[in-house]
Amino acid sequence: MAEGTLIKVGMADLNIAEGGAVLKTTGLGSCVGLTLFDPVLRLGGMAHIMLPSSEIAREGQLNIAKYADTAVPELLQRMKDKGAVKERVIAKMAGGAQMFAFMGGSDTMRIGPRNVEAAKLALEYFSIPLLSEDTGGNYGRTVELDSLTGIFSIRSVQFGLKEI
Repeated sequence: MAEGTLIKVGMADLNIAEGGAVLKTTGLGSCVGLTLFDPVLRLGGMAHIMLPSSEIAREGQLNIAKYADTAVPELLQRMKDKGAVKERVIAKMAGGAQMFAFMGGSDTMRIGPRNVEAAKLALEYFSIPLLSEDTGGNYGRTVELDSLTGIFSIRSVQFGLKEI
């Protein structure tokens, strides 16, 4: 993949990129855009995580990219298959918004915050440091990861463009 190539990561999807290709996902509300990056190989990965745990899966064929607990190990494995070294891998993430206000304290309606917590637990399990995040709030985001630099760009209507 060459510099300038755009790789779209759909909802409940994940992919890796190298050689300056850019990973991009849109429509992050309560979903989390989680990225992994090996700065030596200049290899990046992105997952568009919809839900915290695969334990609630009802589909016949499990979509591992859909859940934080299965997307993180799969993304890490794909990067390792390309030569990434786990001890060098760093993470950044965005999303996990609470898009709607709900009355009562029902935890099931806190999908965004639960997605963030689950992603952090998965990173912690693999000892991958989370260098920065732009999570929470009540607004949507579009994110990109540059596989050459590791720069994570976050766009939102409310706050424009920021890089972390």
